[in-house]
Amino acid sequence: MKSADIRLVAVTGANRALVAALELAPEQMDFVASNAESLDEAETDEDARPRVIMAGDRVVGFLMYDAPRNDDEARIYRFMIDRASQGRGYGKAALREVLDEIIGLGHISHVSICYEPENEAARNLYRAAGFVEEGLDEDGEMIADLVLSGTDGRS
Repeated sequence: MKSADIRLVAVTGANRALVAALELAPEQMDFVASNAESLDEAETDEDARPRVIMAGDRVVGFLMYDAPRNDDEARIYRFMIDRASQGRGYGKAALREVLDEIIGLGHISHVSICYEPENEAARNLYRAAGFVEEGLDEDGEMIADLVLSGTDGRS
């Protein structure tokens, strides 16, 4: 499976259990909330946009962001690739897909993301995509921001 075959789809009753069953490696468990918690949160947060990361017909990851209509900032606040699917370029491809989706909304000028400072894989992924670290938030997570500009929305 090539990373080019990655696409984002909505969470549905048919794929919800598969999303909840995705796992991180033990050393990554403290880096992101569980998918079950995130799916529960999405049901009560009208701004949440949960997405299943698909590689062909397989569920390989999950992400969630918000992009309120009255704000020019989108926030990616959940992003994970299942431990069995890591290291294949799926994270990079999924990040491209979600940024394209966000750009397509038309009202967003920058995207922020938070991650644990010791999560080097996340840091490297986001830095390679153009995110710039801005410092730690009140929970001790690193905040990184990507300014969208130009004709295709990318800086």
